[in-house]
Amino acid sequence: MTPASEAELADAVRSANAPFAIRGGGTRSPAATRPVLSTAALSGVVLYEPGALTLVVKAGTPLAEVEAVLAEKSQRLAFEPMDHRPVLGTSGEPTIGGALAVNASGPRRVQAGAARDFLLGAVFVDGEGTRVRNGGRVMKNVTGYDLARLQAGARGTLGVLTELSFKVLPVPERVATLALACDDPSRAVAEMARALGSPYEVTGAAWDAARMLLRIEGFAESVSYRAGELARLIPGLVPVDEDPWPALRDGAALAETQRDIWRISLRASHGAILAERLCGAGAKVTLDWGGALLWAAVAPGTDLRAQMADLGGHATRLRGEGNIPALHPDPAPVAALAAGLRQKFDPRGLFAPEG
Repeated sequence: MTPASEAELADAVRSANAPFAIRGGGTRSPAATRPVLSTAALSGVVLYEPGALTLVVKAGTPLAEVEAVLAEKSQRLAFEPMDHRPVLGTSGEPTIGGALAVNASGPRRVQAGAARDFLLGAVFVDGEGTRVRNGGRVMKNVTGYDLARLQAGARGTLGVLTELSFKVLPVPERVATLALACDDPSRAVAEMARALGSPYEVTGAAWDAARMLLRIEGFAESVSYRAGELARLIPGLVPVDEDPWPALRDGAALAETQRDIWRISLRASHGAILAERLCGAGAKVTLDWGGALLWAAVAPGTDLRAQMADLGGHATRLRGEGNIPALHPDPAPVAALAAGLRQKFDPRGLFAPEG
């Protein structure tokens, strides 16, 4: 089913009598095991006001199209959504609705926030086929209960997104990346903490197993000053010419392996502990968000949740073999809240998670 309009989508939901899989570009999920309800035809920019830093766009719009429209006005999506295709081996074009549905947030999250933090409002169709609008189209109109942000990370279980409103930001005049040769994850996390705790506005802090990497953005003169101050703060930092951030964002270095791939968010200091633990066991590991996001490529069938039980955190298996759940099981209180929300938004279970 590929509804050509929001009204057709609502009709499809109202007439459904069994669960279906919601897909945009089909790049962020494995092949569907149910009939597919696609938002691909719900595409296009509805409203773009560069002066107000706001964008309203239909959920099925390809991310590449959104980014091209913004680039014409030297603006961008600040949350830097990852591309799941390298890891999952999927094809097609990622959509803005899919990015929001999984709350896809890249290296800049450590400074700017997640995808949900830039969402101003949303329109979606709930499990009864009712059109729901929440939030606004500009920043000053975001009022009332924040139902829209519930959709960020809900993976389509609370409704089918049809329209999204975002705050966007200007493209910086200059971007600089500094690197410190380092093969010790604990030292890398400690140095990233120093940089992030400084007044020099670091917008990316990662470790690629060989280097600790820092990114700074802004006006050219300011970037030059802050780069010099960071180099004094952390001896050994040197500028690099390449742009390593898209590959770090997408887990590209791990995607080339034949191993299971996990993405784990946890306390930064615990990220260092887990990285050392996994590296000692032969895993391939990278760190982002100052150590609070860990990517790991491990032997097929490995259950990383068992190995990090003493550290807390949230582990998602993006690719792998065996019957290990892809999503981290929620604690009982959170699971009860989630079940209650799903019952309110989707009483017939049409959007229930697959698997």
